[in-house]
Amino acid sequence: MKFLLKMILSAVVVLVLAEILPGASVDNYVSALIVALLLAVLNAVVKPILVILTLPVTIITLGLFLLVINALIIRIADHFISGFSVNGWLWAMIFSVLLSVFQSILYSVLKKDKS
Repeated sequence: MKFLLKMILSAVVVLVLAEILPGASVDNYVSALIVALLLAVLNAVVKPILVILTLPVTIITLGLFLLVINALIIRIADHFISGFSVNGWLWAMIFSVLLSVFQSILYSVLKKDKS
């Protein structure tokens, strides 16, 4: 149940960001939910592999290269989902940073409600 609620909240955040950012768009609610699910899978499977492979660069840049990895995850989702598009790397970085911020806020509110 908690996973489903997190996916719905992530889909809502994706919809809101697509409305706010001129470089991102989502066709409908179903596409936003698919984006949320795919991002969850990519963050669980692909991101750890990329972090390990790019560890020296990440250390040299003091962790800032993780922004590039997050943008890459967004671009991969853009490639696989036809109803979702992000125009360029800069918009993917902005999208990923705002998505992380909004998800952190919503998830922390969720934890406070459970306590």
